[in-house]
Amino acid sequence: MAAYVIVDVDVVEPKPYQEYVRRVPPTIARDGGRFLIRGGRSETLAGHWQPQRIVVIEFPSIEQAKAWYASPEYADLLQMRRRHARTNFLAIVEGV
Repeated sequence: MAAYVIVDVDVVEPKPYQEYVRRVPPTIARDGGRFLIRGGRSETLAGHWQPQRIVVIEFPSIEQAKAWYASPEYADLLQMRRRHARTNFLAIVEGV
């Protein structure tokens, strides 16, 4: 069953963050993932959540999503992301 990684990103250093944006897609594709949402305008209709930049990545399974996140290829990029953005990895969710 497909799995979705849902992330809220607050980019604090946009220029250096662009290197992360450029380098992350091949790591996602290697584990069968693809971006469904990568930024764009959002609007909160109810509640208190005020997301900055929403990202949704689809993987064929939870196992493949976890393999991507734990991969050595992503480890360096993870450090880059932490330096230049504040993120909430909200969930890995199974769905259709």
